[in-house]
Amino acid sequence: MITNTLAIIALIFGTILLVPMICRKIHIPAIVGFIIVGMLAGPHATHLIDGSEAIQALGKIGMLYIMLQAGIEVDVNDFRQQRNYSILFGLYSFFFPFLLGLIAGLAMGFNGVTSSLLGAMFGSHTLMTYPIVSRYGVQKNRGVNIAIGGTMLTISLSLLVLAVIKSNFMHTYATTTWDLFARAIGTVLLITIAFPWIAQRFFKRRTDPNSGFLVVLTMMVVAALLADWAGLEGILGAFICGVSLNRLVPNLSPTMQRINFVGNNIFVPLFLIGVGMMIDMTVFWSGWMTIVIAVVMIATKLIGKWIAAYAAQRSFGLQAVERQLVFGLTHATAAGTLAIVTIGYEINVFNDEILNASVLMILVLCTSSSFITEYAAKQLALQEKARLEADKPSNTWLLMSVAENRHYELKELSELSELHSPELSIEKDWTDACSLIESQPTASIVYHPTQPLNTISRLLVAVPRYAEKEHDFISCFGLIRRLSSQLGARVVFYTNEDTQRTLQAFCRRKDKFLRASYKEMENWEDVLMIAKQMKPDDMIVLINARPSTPSYNPLFKQVPELLTRFFADHSYLVIYPEQATGAAPRLRRPGPSSRLSKRRQCRSLSVFRNAASDFLHEKHP
Repeated sequence: MITNTLAIIALIFGTILLVPMICRKIHIPAIVGFIIVGMLAGPHATHLIDGSEAIQALGKIGMLYIMLQAGIEVDVNDFRQQRNYSILFGLYSFFFPFLLGLIAGLAMGFNGVTSSLLGAMFGSHTLMTYPIVSRYGVQKNRGVNIAIGGTMLTISLSLLVLAVIKSNFMHTYATTTWDLFARAIGTVLLITIAFPWIAQRFFKRRTDPNSGFLVVLTMMVVAALLADWAGLEGILGAFICGVSLNRLVPNLSPTMQRINFVGNNIFVPLFLIGVGMMIDMTVFWSGWMTIVIAVVMIATKLIGKWIAAYAAQRSFGLQAVERQLVFGLTHATAAGTLAIVTIGYEINVFNDEILNASVLMILVLCTSSSFITEYAAKQLALQEKARLEADKPSNTWLLMSVAENRHYELKELSELSELHSPELSIEKDWTDACSLIESQPTASIVYHPTQPLNTISRLLVAVPRYAEKEHDFISCFGLIRRLSSQLGARVVFYTNEDTQRTLQAFCRRKDKFLRASYKEMENWEDVLMIAKQMKPDDMIVLINARPSTPSYNPLFKQVPELLTRFFADHSYLVIYPEQATGAAPRLRRPGPSSRLSKRRQCRSLSVFRNAASDFLHEKHP
């Protein structure tokens, strides 16, 4: 056995480096490779590593990391849209395996309490294979979102059964149950309310991604500690922490890159190695009863989780490959099973045979889950790549800031909006910016940041009349949708009734869903109403247009003055859709209709200036 600390560290980091490379060569998931290495190097095989408390602690952080990533990376818009599906799937995923486990336990001769706890163990699952989903980039798939949402419910129901049985055996049912319930409610409220509030204020003052990574890591561990104290299990606390911080840690942000790098390359492999070190292969020869119980447990859980995935496919209209991905994600088991079997063994509900069979079940299910998830995620990634290639926008984007060098902020905006290779520009004033925009047809954005993007809570989008008739309006809408998805920010559209109907149709699209609210703004002169309704963490987005385009309004020339006078303290975006290039418009002599149009333009400008004067008087009487 190796006792030198540096030698153990060298061996572990060498393993983390080499195992993925070897697994790619022999075409098996790296998760399986790490478990096998842990099993061979652990105390039940070659005794190279003794499973010290330090390794177990780092491995536990790895499990928390997986749940944190699942909570942070979930698409908030899709999650809200599919929350009812997630609840229903959570019930499927718990009760089908629970009932089968109850029946299987009674059939093997166990009493009702033992059979119920077996059913609770089968009902829970661990998102061990989520790193595979993340690596293939399909974490925003609806099947993944439904599985992640259902996970929280299955873990909670399993732990509830465990708490009731434990309380009953320890004869503290009344006090303990109500005490645990109060602790659980308090913990959930603290994590979901206090943690985002603290993190938002921290991110406003410190934009360094390294500091952001450390504050997220600290909150993850504290949330797990609070969940353990409340009797909820640390993994559930880490998941709730991830969901609560979802809006503040965009998937493409530098902070998220650090979280993924450290988790996927250090903590998660250590957790998998730790799982392997717990597996004692000698139980295969300890007696036939252990093998029989293990086979029944594995078959029961696989059948129960497959039925749940099939029911989800039929209920929610999932593809076959999405059903496979849901099944792969939700039949792996580790942390929840270990918690239930350990406590069940301590209170004499489980015997040695069930304990050993549970360890074998973990090995088999983690292995099968890895292969199924890898295959399904790969197939979905290929479909997604083909769809993206078909829908890839042909236009390029020009991103600029005015009067300030905001190169870093422009780059961050382009990454979060998923704009590919945009041109960045810094203009000395609005006159130069407008001249550049009007001189070329490229889709353009003027960005003025006053706070970090990840602290924005709402996007207030002003859309002029006939904007939906612009050549490239769909790309502008897509940019707002992607930005909202990354930031978890709610969208409020200010527009007229006709354009609102078009936006509602866009927002309801199945594959491009956007949860938004709408407020009436019949004329562009009313844009100042937004300033009266803005909150500190809002960002205004103005859809603008160039001359000779369908939605152009002469009042657009007042936008620089409008932003400088009334919105200087808030972040804002001014978006100019790409202008269609073609034959030059035919010139004609102005007639009565054009003179009337000019009179209307002058009247609109006068109304706008009067509204601005009234607003300034209200703001500074």
